Amino acid sequence: MGRTRLVVAGVVVAISGTLVGGRMLLTRQAAIARRRIGKPLGEDSLDADRVWRRSFEGEPIELVLLGDSLAAGLGAAKRKQTLGGRLARGLGQRMHRAVRLRTVAIVGSESPDLDRQIDALPAEARVHVAVIVVGGNDVTHRLPVSASASHLHAAIGRLRERGAEVVVGTCPDLGALRAVPQPLRRLASSMSRRLAAFQAETAQQAGAEPVDLRRAVGPLFFDEPEAMFSMDRFHPSPLGYRRTAEALLPAVCRAAQTALSSPRQQEQRQTGQR
Repeated sequence: MGRTRLVVAGVVVAISGTLVGGRMLLTRQAAIARRRIGKPLGEDSLDADRVWRRSFEGEPIELVLLGDSLAAGLGAAKRKQTLGGRLARGLGQRMHRAVRLRTVAIVGSESPDLDRQIDALPAEARVHVAVIVVGGNDVTHRLPVSASASHLHAAIGRLRERGAEVVVGTCPDLGALRAVPQPLRRLASSMSRRLAAFQAETAQQAGAEPVDLRRAVGPLFFDEPEAMFSMDRFHPSPLGYRRTAEALLPAVCRAAQTALSSPRQQEQRQTGQR
Protein backbone atom coordinates (compact mmCIF):
# COMPACT_ATOMS: atom_id res chain seq x y z
CA MET A 1 0.00 0.00 0.00
CA GLY A 2 2.88 2.36 0.84
CA ARG A 3 4.49 1.77 -2.54
CA THR A 4 1.17 2.36 -4.31
CA ARG A 5 0.76 5.70 -2.56
CA LEU A 6 4.27 6.70 -3.54
CA VAL A 7 3.61 5.80 -7.17
CA VAL A 8 0.33 7.73 -7.20
CA ALA A 9 2.00 10.72 -5.56
CA GLY A 10 4.75 10.61 -8.15
CA VAL A 11 2.25 10.53 -11.01
CA VAL A 12 0.36 13.48 -9.54
CA VAL A 13 3.57 15.48 -9.20
CA ALA A 14 4.57 14.62 -12.77
CA ILE A 15 1.18 15.60 -14.16
CA SER A 16 1.16 18.81 -12.14
CA GLY A 17 4.60 19.67 -13.41
CA THR A 18 3.52 18.99 -16.99
CA LEU A 19 0.43 21.17 -16.63
CA VAL A 20 2.37 24.05 -15.11
CA GLY A 21 5.04 23.76 -17.76
CA GLY A 22 2.36 23.63 -20.46
CA ARG A 23 0.66 26.74 -19.13
CA MET A 24 3.98 28.59 -19.04
CA LEU A 25 4.72 27.55 -22.62
CA LEU A 26 1.29 28.66 -23.83
CA THR A 27 1.62 31.96 -21.98
CA ARG A 28 4.97 32.62 -23.67
CA GLN A 29 3.57 31.69 -27.06
CA ALA A 30 0.57 33.97 -26.55
CA ALA A 31 2.96 36.84 -25.86
CA ILE A 32 4.88 35.98 -29.03
CA ALA A 33 1.66 35.96 -31.05
CA ARG A 34 0.61 39.36 -29.68
CA ARG A 35 3.98 40.85 -30.64
CA ARG A 36 3.82 39.37 -34.13
CA ILE A 37 0.28 40.55 -34.79
CA GLY A 38 0.47 43.93 -33.08
CA LYS A 39 -2.10 46.56 -34.05
CA PRO A 40 -1.01 47.87 -37.46
CA LEU A 41 -4.67 48.40 -38.40
CA GLY A 42 -5.49 50.31 -35.23
CA GLU A 43 -8.78 49.64 -33.48
CA ASP A 44 -11.19 51.68 -35.57
CA SER A 45 -13.01 50.12 -38.51
CA LEU A 46 -14.38 52.05 -41.47
CA ASP A 47 -17.85 53.53 -41.13
CA ALA A 48 -19.91 51.79 -43.81
CA ASP A 49 -23.31 52.70 -42.40
CA ARG A 50 -25.51 54.20 -45.10
CA VAL A 51 -28.24 53.24 -47.54
CA TRP A 52 -26.79 50.97 -50.22
CA ARG A 53 -28.34 50.36 -53.66
CA ARG A 54 -30.33 53.59 -53.51
CA SER A 55 -31.43 53.22 -57.13
CA PHE A 56 -33.93 50.53 -56.18
CA GLU A 57 -37.42 51.66 -55.24
CA GLY A 58 -39.28 50.91 -52.02
CA GLU A 59 -38.46 51.13 -48.36
CA PRO A 60 -34.92 49.92 -47.56
CA ILE A 61 -34.28 46.56 -45.99
CA GLU A 62 -32.92 47.19 -42.50
CA LEU A 63 -29.68 45.24 -41.95
CA VAL A 64 -27.79 45.26 -38.64
CA LEU A 65 -24.35 43.79 -37.96
CA LEU A 66 -23.29 42.80 -34.45
CA GLY A 67 -20.20 41.20 -33.02
CA ASP A 68 -16.46 41.70 -33.12
CA SER A 69 -13.85 43.15 -35.49
CA LEU A 70 -14.82 40.77 -38.28
CA ALA A 71 -18.40 42.05 -38.19
CA ALA A 72 -17.10 45.61 -37.91
CA GLY A 73 -14.90 45.17 -40.98
CA LEU A 74 -11.46 45.93 -39.55
CA GLY A 75 -8.87 45.34 -42.26
CA ALA A 76 -10.96 46.51 -45.20
CA ALA A 77 -9.48 49.37 -47.22
CA LYS A 78 -12.82 50.82 -48.40
CA ARG A 79 -16.35 50.95 -46.99
CA LYS A 80 -17.68 48.71 -49.72
CA GLN A 81 -15.07 46.08 -48.78
CA THR A 82 -16.24 45.69 -45.17
CA LEU A 83 -18.38 42.71 -44.30
CA GLY A 84 -21.37 44.98 -43.78
CA GLY A 85 -20.83 46.86 -47.02
CA ARG A 86 -20.50 43.66 -49.03
CA LEU A 87 -23.57 42.09 -47.44
CA ALA A 88 -25.64 45.24 -47.96
CA ARG A 89 -24.64 45.52 -51.62
CA GLY A 90 -25.19 41.84 -52.28
CA LEU A 91 -28.52 41.74 -50.48
CA GLY A 92 -29.76 44.81 -52.34
CA GLN A 93 -28.72 43.38 -55.69
CA ARG A 94 -30.44 40.04 -55.08
CA MET A 95 -33.61 41.48 -53.53
CA HIS A 96 -33.81 44.52 -55.84
CA ARG A 97 -34.25 46.71 -52.79
CA ALA A 98 -32.23 49.42 -51.13
CA VAL A 99 -30.54 48.30 -47.91
CA ARG A 100 -29.88 50.47 -44.87
CA LEU A 101 -26.83 49.17 -43.03
CA ARG A 102 -26.40 49.79 -39.32
CA THR A 103 -23.23 48.45 -37.65
CA VAL A 104 -23.09 48.16 -33.89
CA ALA A 105 -20.27 45.61 -33.91
CA ILE A 106 -17.17 46.83 -32.05
CA VAL A 107 -13.55 45.78 -32.46
CA GLY A 108 -12.44 43.56 -29.59
CA SER A 109 -15.94 42.51 -28.56
CA GLU A 110 -16.83 39.18 -26.97
CA SER A 111 -20.20 37.47 -26.72
CA PRO A 112 -21.14 39.23 -23.44
CA ASP A 113 -20.85 42.55 -25.33
CA LEU A 114 -23.73 41.67 -27.64
CA ASP A 115 -26.21 42.87 -25.04
CA ARG A 116 -24.69 46.36 -25.02
CA GLN A 117 -24.61 46.44 -28.79
CA ILE A 118 -28.33 45.73 -28.94
CA ASP A 119 -28.86 48.45 -26.35
CA ALA A 120 -27.11 50.84 -28.74
CA LEU A 121 -29.85 50.37 -31.34
CA PRO A 122 -32.49 53.11 -31.17
CA ALA A 123 -35.66 51.78 -29.60
CA GLU A 124 -37.68 52.80 -32.66
CA ALA A 125 -35.24 51.33 -35.17
CA ARG A 126 -36.76 48.63 -37.34
CA VAL A 127 -34.60 45.56 -37.93
CA HIS A 128 -35.34 43.10 -40.73
CA VAL A 129 -32.10 41.11 -40.63
CA ALA A 130 -29.43 40.93 -37.93
CA VAL A 131 -26.09 39.26 -38.63
CA ILE A 132 -23.95 38.22 -35.67
CA VAL A 133 -20.29 37.25 -36.05
CA VAL A 134 -18.49 36.79 -32.75
CA GLY A 135 -16.30 34.28 -30.95
CA GLY A 136 -12.65 34.84 -31.80
CA ASN A 137 -12.06 37.00 -28.75
CA ASP A 138 -14.03 34.56 -26.60
CA VAL A 139 -11.40 31.96 -27.50
CA THR A 140 -8.35 34.16 -27.03
CA HIS A 141 -9.67 35.40 -23.68
CA ARG A 142 -10.69 31.87 -22.65
CA LEU A 143 -14.34 32.63 -22.03
CA PRO A 144 -16.19 29.42 -21.11
CA VAL A 145 -18.14 28.01 -24.05
CA SER A 146 -21.27 27.77 -21.93
CA ALA A 147 -21.08 31.51 -21.17
CA SER A 148 -20.55 32.36 -24.85
CA ALA A 149 -23.55 30.25 -25.85
CA SER A 150 -25.73 31.77 -23.14
CA HIS A 151 -25.00 35.34 -24.23
CA LEU A 152 -25.54 34.43 -27.88
CA HIS A 153 -28.90 32.82 -27.09
CA ALA A 154 -30.02 35.88 -25.16
CA ALA A 155 -28.96 38.23 -27.97
CA ILE A 156 -30.83 36.25 -30.60
CA GLY A 157 -33.91 36.27 -28.39
CA ARG A 158 -33.80 40.04 -27.99
CA LEU A 159 -33.36 40.61 -31.71
CA ARG A 160 -36.22 38.28 -32.60
CA GLU A 161 -38.44 40.10 -30.13
CA ARG A 162 -37.82 43.18 -32.27
CA GLY A 163 -39.05 41.30 -35.32
CA ALA A 164 -35.63 40.54 -36.79
CA GLU A 165 -34.55 37.38 -38.55
CA VAL A 166 -31.07 36.45 -37.31
CA VAL A 167 -28.07 34.91 -39.07
CA VAL A 168 -25.07 33.76 -37.02
CA GLY A 169 -21.64 33.36 -38.58
CA THR A 170 -19.94 30.85 -36.31
CA CYS A 171 -16.44 31.34 -34.93
CA PRO A 172 -13.74 30.98 -37.60
CA ASP A 173 -11.03 28.34 -37.19
CA LEU A 174 -8.18 30.14 -35.41
CA GLY A 175 -5.84 27.41 -36.56
CA ALA A 176 -5.40 29.44 -39.75
CA LEU A 177 -3.48 32.14 -37.83
CA ARG A 178 0.11 31.37 -38.77
CA ALA A 179 1.38 34.20 -36.60
CA VAL A 180 0.39 32.05 -33.62
CA PRO A 181 3.10 29.45 -32.85
CA GLN A 182 2.52 25.76 -32.16
CA PRO A 183 1.20 24.15 -30.00
CA LEU A 184 -0.87 27.21 -29.09
CA ARG A 185 -2.29 27.33 -32.63
CA ARG A 186 -3.55 23.74 -32.39
CA LEU A 187 -5.16 24.51 -29.06
CA ALA A 188 -6.80 27.67 -30.47
CA SER A 189 -8.05 25.66 -33.42
CA SER A 190 -9.61 23.04 -31.18
CA MET A 191 -11.22 25.65 -28.93
CA SER A 192 -12.60 27.67 -31.82
CA ARG A 193 -14.09 24.58 -33.46
CA ARG A 194 -15.76 23.60 -30.20
CA LEU A 195 -17.19 27.09 -29.78
CA ALA A 196 -18.45 27.12 -33.37
CA ALA A 197 -20.31 23.85 -32.79
CA PHE A 198 -21.96 25.27 -29.66
CA GLN A 199 -22.84 28.49 -31.52
CA ALA A 200 -24.49 26.57 -34.35
CA GLU A 201 -26.59 24.51 -31.94
CA THR A 202 -27.49 27.60 -29.91
CA ALA A 203 -28.49 29.55 -33.00
CA GLN A 204 -30.80 26.79 -34.19
CA GLN A 205 -32.41 26.44 -30.76
CA ALA A 206 -33.00 30.20 -30.57
CA GLY A 207 -34.54 30.43 -34.05
CA ALA A 208 -31.57 31.82 -35.98
CA GLU A 209 -29.78 30.36 -39.00
CA PRO A 210 -26.13 29.46 -38.40
CA VAL A 211 -23.48 29.60 -41.12
CA ASP A 212 -20.39 27.47 -40.50
CA LEU A 213 -17.60 29.84 -41.51
CA ARG A 214 -14.93 27.24 -40.79
CA ARG A 215 -16.31 24.94 -43.45
CA ALA A 216 -17.45 27.68 -45.84
CA VAL A 217 -14.30 29.80 -46.02
CA GLY A 218 -11.82 28.23 -43.57
CA PRO A 219 -9.94 26.24 -46.24
CA LEU A 220 -9.27 29.45 -48.19
CA PHE A 221 -7.68 31.09 -45.16
CA PHE A 222 -5.53 27.99 -44.60
CA ASP A 223 -4.48 27.63 -48.25
CA GLU A 224 -4.13 31.31 -49.27
CA PRO A 225 -3.16 33.22 -46.10
CA GLU A 226 -1.26 35.95 -47.97
CA ALA A 227 -4.36 36.81 -49.99
CA MET A 228 -7.06 36.19 -47.39
CA PHE A 229 -5.52 37.98 -44.40
CA SER A 230 -4.76 41.67 -44.03
CA MET A 231 -1.35 43.04 -43.10
CA ASP A 232 -1.67 42.03 -39.43
CA ARG A 233 -2.16 38.35 -40.45
CA PHE A 234 -5.14 38.21 -38.10
CA HIS A 235 -8.05 40.10 -39.68
CA PRO A 236 -9.43 39.38 -43.17
CA SER A 237 -8.20 41.28 -46.20
CA PRO A 238 -10.68 42.77 -48.68
CA LEU A 239 -10.66 39.38 -50.44
CA GLY A 240 -11.18 37.63 -47.11
CA TYR A 241 -14.24 39.77 -46.44
CA ARG A 242 -15.52 39.13 -49.93
CA ARG A 243 -15.37 35.36 -49.47
CA THR A 244 -16.90 35.59 -45.99
CA ALA A 245 -19.76 37.74 -47.29
CA GLU A 246 -20.37 35.27 -50.12
CA ALA A 247 -20.70 32.49 -47.55
CA LEU A 248 -23.18 34.47 -45.45
CA LEU A 249 -25.21 36.06 -48.22
CA PRO A 250 -27.57 33.15 -49.07
CA ALA A 251 -28.68 32.91 -45.43
CA VAL A 252 -29.01 36.70 -45.21
CA CYS A 253 -31.25 36.73 -48.29
CA ARG A 254 -33.42 33.95 -46.87
CA ALA A 255 -33.72 35.90 -43.64
CA ALA A 256 -34.72 39.07 -45.52
CA GLN A 257 -37.38 37.22 -47.50
CA THR A 258 -38.83 35.76 -44.31
CA ALA A 259 -38.76 39.10 -42.50
CA LEU A 260 -40.39 41.04 -45.32
CA SER A 261 -43.17 38.49 -45.69
CA SER A 262 -43.99 38.20 -41.98
CA PRO A 263 -47.30 39.70 -40.79
CA ARG A 264 -45.49 41.64 -38.06
CA GLN A 265 -43.21 43.41 -40.50
CA GLN A 266 -46.08 44.13 -42.89
CA GLU A 267 -48.03 45.68 -40.02
CA GLN A 268 -45.03 47.82 -39.07
CA ARG A 269 -44.63 49.03 -42.65
CA GLN A 270 -48.31 49.95 -42.88
CA THR A 271 -48.12 51.80 -39.57
CA GLY A 272 -45.07 53.71 -40.74
CA GLN A 273 -46.81 54.79 -43.95
CA ARG A 274 -49.79 56.34 -42.12
